[in-house]
Amino acid sequence: MTSHIKSIGTKQKALQINLDRSIYGSFAEIGAGQDVAANFFKAGGASGTIAKTISAYDMAFSDAIYGEEASGKYVCEPRLMKMLNREFKLLNVRLTETAAEKRFFAFADTVSALNFQKTNDAHGWIGLRFQLTPNGGFNDVVIHVNMLDNDNILQQQALGVIGVNLLFGCYHYYDNPEKLLLSLLDDLSKDRIEIDMIRFEGPDFKEVDNRLMSLYLVKHGYTQAAVFGPDGKVMQPYDALAKKHIVAVRGRFRPVTNIFSDMLKKGVAQFEQEPDVDDDKICVLSELTLKSLENETHKIDEKDFLDRVDILCSLGQTVLISNFHEYFKLVDFLSQFSKLKMALVMGMPNLEYIFEEKHYKGVPGGIMSAFGCLFGQNIKLYLYPTVSENGDIVQLKNFEPEAHLKGLFQYLMDNNKLAEIKNYDEKLMNIRTDQVLDLIQSGTDEWAQYVPKSVAKMIKENSLFGYQA
Repeated sequence: MTSHIKSIGTKQKALQINLDRSIYGSFAEIGAGQDVAANFFKAGGASGTIAKTISAYDMAFSDAIYGEEASGKYVCEPRLMKMLNREFKLLNVRLTETAAEKRFFAFADTVSALNFQKTNDAHGWIGLRFQLTPNGGFNDVVIHVNMLDNDNILQQQALGVIGVNLLFGCYHYYDNPEKLLLSLLDDLSKDRIEIDMIRFEGPDFKEVDNRLMSLYLVKHGYTQAAVFGPDGKVMQPYDALAKKHIVAVRGRFRPVTNIFSDMLKKGVAQFEQEPDVDDDKICVLSELTLKSLENETHKIDEKDFLDRVDILCSLGQTVLISNFHEYFKLVDFLSQFSKLKMALVMGMPNLEYIFEEKHYKGVPGGIMSAFGCLFGQNIKLYLYPTVSENGDIVQLKNFEPEAHLKGLFQYLMDNNKLAEIKNYDEKLMNIRTDQVLDLIQSGTDEWAQYVPKSVAKMIKENSLFGYQA
């Protein structure tokens, strides 16, 4: 893990960049002022760094320069990429004589800061395209931020700081992406800006796995959750989840077993039958919590994390990494993006866990408050039966909460908040993930019958989870 060393301040960073005569480029900022470029002007010596600044603030001007967006949005990743493409290209076209000694960059941001009525979501896309050597290939670092200050001017100031941090980090910490990521909030606090997506691309970042960078964002508390798609590409949560019927399933996925596959398949099929569900808008989300990634010493094995994610992605899953230990926090997060009906698919032991009051001791309002968040949304829990230690099948119809919580349980049943997964496969009931993992590590092939064929193939071909042929 990279330790976070106290860095130099924003003004010193801007000055250091300005005094490096090889670094030269342009700034294009839409919305929230021009505070990034302003920091370089104020630091002194900017004439050696800034070729141009532009703020295409008017929508008609912006469209004339960068083209219209199919979505009609201006604060979006495609707009940011058009800005970076155009501004970097112009540098190379107009400054051909200096290209041999300059390392060009194009900084861009498109931001919606807090409006006067304070009714909008303040967020933005920020990116840097840059060369590390004159005439060399270019790299991109792109981030999405949510601005949390309750004042427009403070948001502009925070944006100015993170922009300087990005430019400085790309030129000084490019060989240590985790350090670069950590440096983005230098001179800022986590209650001012959240970074919920980061992407590194280019010849100098060939070894960077952006899924690992997503893990770092959550691990270091820069965001509570990060998302990437079945193709392994990182996604901004809103783009992945907005206006979808989200079906979330939590697990350790070490490995994915047949009982998990059956639970998910049957749970989703049942959810699709709900009258208020449009099956064209369903997004199945596999959630890995930080806690589920920790080993016995509370450390996260990065290779092990990527192995689990490779399997999930191969099965077509969208993956969420989160710091939500309790289910109600997960639902609270998901409900930001969609008001459509959602589902949680889980085994009966998870329902038992949800009904244990000890987990809500630190929650103001206790279990009632937590259940308000968990069940207050348009959500339904689908429960897969399990086998108890004495061989009995535990399912919704024979679930026994503590006596004083029976009324709460009955309320959930009466209001169609809980459903039993039907047509479950009793033959799979005795599969235990920990036992399958032990078998994988024991050197026999007996475990292969307990996991999907494609998963067994991946484990064997890539020697995952300690498997040795």
